[in-house]
Amino acid sequence: MFIDHIRVFAKAGDGGHGAVSFRREKYVPRGGPDGGDGGKGGDVILKVSPHTDNLRQFHYDPKMIADSGVNGAGVRKTGRGGKPFIALVPPGTVVYRTTATNVQEAVELERSEEGIDMEPIADLTEEGQEFVLCHGGKGGKGNWHFKTPTNRAPVEHTLGEDGELGVFYLELRRIADVGLVGFPNAGKSTLIGKLSHAHPKVASYPFTTLQPVVGVAEFEGYKRCTIADIPGLIEGAHLNKGLGHEFLRHITRCHMLLFVIDMAGTDGRDPVSDLEILRAEIREYDEELAKFPWLVVANKMDSDVAEENLKNFRKRFAKVEIVPISAELEIGLDDLRRVLFERVAKQATMKAK
Repeated sequence: MFIDHIRVFAKAGDGGHGAVSFRREKYVPRGGPDGGDGGKGGDVILKVSPHTDNLRQFHYDPKMIADSGVNGAGVRKTGRGGKPFIALVPPGTVVYRTTATNVQEAVELERSEEGIDMEPIADLTEEGQEFVLCHGGKGGKGNWHFKTPTNRAPVEHTLGEDGELGVFYLELRRIADVGLVGFPNAGKSTLIGKLSHAHPKVASYPFTTLQPVVGVAEFEGYKRCTIADIPGLIEGAHLNKGLGHEFLRHITRCHMLLFVIDMAGTDGRDPVSDLEILRAEIREYDEELAKFPWLVVANKMDSDVAEENLKNFRKRFAKVEIVPISAELEIGLDDLRRVLFERVAKQATMKAK
């Protein structure tokens, strides 16, 4: 089961209380205050790990609760700090803070007319990157802190602070250089399988791909780029129809988009109409995303009607870069690799500037 967005409850540990204690030893009947401080509560930490690729673990247990600090003790002993809760998340995880303080409140807000407000607080992209989701409470002070020349036996102490808590929303956005955009059965899964070592499921029915698949295409000189094959789009996806946002969120990190168009017109589709709909869906979902560099991969050119369809397609989109291929027969893939290499290298140079 692939989970790429989840709501979780997080609670950092409370700080331990400061102790009230007095030194009482042989020959030291009035040794004065020696109550130690309470330990700090454990933090809730998100850590980016390359060994996980989705948020499935939080589906079964959506709670992140750290240990509380231990209370202080006599002889100025500071209580042990609470053990932090470290949650491993995949690269590309975006973290949102909600206005809810518990899960029930979050559910009620979601069902209300106003909905639940979410504020982005972290974008975790680098391997090993850590983010403190909730800070543990500070430990309280023991009574030895309150000793004064006029108050030699204080009983004052402070309690440990409560750890932070809240309901958070985690959303995974796959990181890739190139995103494949196309209708179901356009041949995206076959294409990424030929360009890389990825092995997505391939079949002749819609929505074969039900989760994002990232493959690595290698070029000469040890150059490479990552390519994301994402569930097929349908008209109305920006309104969350079909797989809707399950697809669209994953291409917001790509440097360029490849629109894979079925030039054979499988299932009676019109290649010209397909591209117009795909571009419109991208634009409706995010205008900035529509400004990303893009080109068209004219797939299934081994079909009898593909050449005629491609001529009409070029007339309609005269200024669009088009790379004709047949992914299944591996025709035109060298040209596509060359174009990808040039485009990705250009984007990397622009990003460096």
